[in-house]
Amino acid sequence: MPPDPADFDVPTSGIAPAAEDPFARLNDEQRAAVEHGAKLPPAQHLPLLIVAGAGTGKTNTLAHRVAKLILDGAAPQRILLLTFSRRAAADLGKRVSQVIGQVLQLPPSASPPGLAWSGTFHAIGARLLRDYAAPIGLEPDFTIQDRGDSEDMMGLLRHEMGLSATDRRFPLKATCLAIYSRALNTREDLGAVLQTQFPWCSEWEAQLAELFGRYAEAKEQQHVLDYDDLLLFWADMLSDAELARHVSERFDHVLVDEYQDTNRLQAEILQRLKPDGAGVTAVGDDAQSIYSFRGATVRNILDFPALFSRPAHIVTLERNYRSTEPILAASNAVIADAPERHHKHLWSGKPSSQKPQLVVIPDEVEQARWVANRVLAHREQGLTLKSQAVLFRTATHSAALELELSRRNIPFLKFGGLKFLESTHIKDILSLLRLAHNPSGRMAGFRALQLIPGIGPATARKVLDRMAAANDPAAALREFAPPANAALEWQAFADAYALMRNAGAPWPADIETARDWYLPQLERRYDDASARRADIEQLAALAGGYASREKFLTELTLAPPEASSDYAEPPYRDEDYLTLSTIHSAKGQEWRSVHVLNVVDGCIPSDLATGSETEIAEERRLLYVAMTRAKEYLHLIVPQRFYVVQQTPQGDRHVNAIRSRFITPRMLPHFEDSLWLSADINGARTPMPESVRMLVRQRAKNAWKKS
Repeated sequence: MPPDPADFDVPTSGIAPAAEDPFARLNDEQRAAVEHGAKLPPAQHLPLLIVAGAGTGKTNTLAHRVAKLILDGAAPQRILLLTFSRRAAADLGKRVSQVIGQVLQLPPSASPPGLAWSGTFHAIGARLLRDYAAPIGLEPDFTIQDRGDSEDMMGLLRHEMGLSATDRRFPLKATCLAIYSRALNTREDLGAVLQTQFPWCSEWEAQLAELFGRYAEAKEQQHVLDYDDLLLFWADMLSDAELARHVSERFDHVLVDEYQDTNRLQAEILQRLKPDGAGVTAVGDDAQSIYSFRGATVRNILDFPALFSRPAHIVTLERNYRSTEPILAASNAVIADAPERHHKHLWSGKPSSQKPQLVVIPDEVEQARWVANRVLAHREQGLTLKSQAVLFRTATHSAALELELSRRNIPFLKFGGLKFLESTHIKDILSLLRLAHNPSGRMAGFRALQLIPGIGPATARKVLDRMAAANDPAAALREFAPPANAALEWQAFADAYALMRNAGAPWPADIETARDWYLPQLERRYDDASARRADIEQLAALAGGYASREKFLTELTLAPPEASSDYAEPPYRDEDYLTLSTIHSAKGQEWRSVHVLNVVDGCIPSDLATGSETEIAEERRLLYVAMTRAKEYLHLIVPQRFYVVQQTPQGDRHVNAIRSRFITPRMLPHFEDSLWLSADINGARTPMPESVRMLVRQRAKNAWKKS
């Protein structure tokens, strides 16, 4: 039965049936996806794949499908919604509530049902592992260590095995963790991962296998899981028939967003959770699968129709609500040459006489000048800087442009840089909290104890051994006799630790205790302590939004903020600014005007990603993703010469470049062919002299014929 308004704690008087069809604004394909299996029992729902092209209203469609399920009688607490970011889960939850509120015409004070099981794969995995900790042999107080702690643990074990000797080049701790993570998430043998992704490490296969075994044992002994374990343990739990049945019966419907970004382990979880696919909906776009470096595989969405014991129904969304027809025509032409794909042809109701530009530029310096001039010209025409973006394959490609923008006083934000939780002072505070939560966690304890003046690695190990053997770790810490030069600080640390271990202390008193003890250490350890102190205060303020220490540590590890500025005022409060971004970071975003730098072979595709047809196919999808971010104006820039630094035996030199192989002669009619030497600061373009123009055009045509 549909939900009753009384379920939402509001009076029934004043609530009338919806005046209009709440799904009337959906197009035919969106509606077909939303109403798939309407009013059938969940067990009779065939698995559904929604192939949602760029800008086709994927999020809106998925939110309406969830709302439709609830309105048809599905219990919200029995719907599992898996997303790839906490923000996406929150956005979808809001959309679902809005749709249900519109259907039932709830007053503003009413609260439509929320989704109790909505979050990232890793966050949902963490919740389920806590629920089933005992049956699968996990300690209930296990902690989740971040990438940094995982690297440190790997490094410590690497050293204990004698692999840090300098006579041979054994992989560093970060590389070891990357290999381990890749093998787990792709479900490939270690040898295959080394062969394809880390060939220079192949000679160390036996030693790496032993190292990874010790790493798994160390985590088990210390009652810690790493990021990858959350998926691995979830999948292994579902390999037990009885547990799989129990978990599956908790959910009538399972919906997965951005399915093209899943890895093999996540697809395995989905298949084990619902072997026949009943009630499963996956939404994604194979043409936007660009995260293989994280272990994602486009095969998941390509093979989804045959994943379950029953074949999936496929609905394709092709109407684009973002871009003009000329931009879509060029984008369609690029992706049409993909060797394997779910066929679709994007279209929109936005005609335009403005074709995308294919801009041939003499070199990188002129590329930077041209982009800066064009950005300012757009600004004079009414496009704010925030409505424009410059995209590139690799972060280093924007170096010349950043210098030009700074010289011209054009403010910009670049996506990337040091992440918030990678800051040493933030990791210090979190190590204190993790040690308080799980005294067996040696990596957190090793870091936390060495914050005390006079305590080194040897003493820290002794303390951790004592704590591990004691029934009361706080008492063991207090009774330990520290070195004489640490005695003054030791008592203060032991008292702070006892307060944090006190089960009766209300959260977030723990982080306040940790902060109060740590701030004097901050002043002692860092010259820029005042700036770092502001980060710690932001972290403490953030902690107040979580119900418990466990929740705080888990959520912060699984969905960390990108930078300290995520919790600070925007850097340009009263000023417009331009966005610079790698293509990977730009996925899911849109701007009125987009400039794509270095659309040449060696950059797009990257010369490091042309070793196989699979890699080249993903590079094509990267260009497609970049192009489909643009709403009105798209500029693909082709510099003819690059300055290469120390890449050859000849040292620094200029090299010639040719246009990307993904823009073939057949596609050229989709672009406005532009050959310009430079532009003045007001955006007026200065054409090349005719003799130079003809020479460059002939050279470009010759290059195109070869591609």
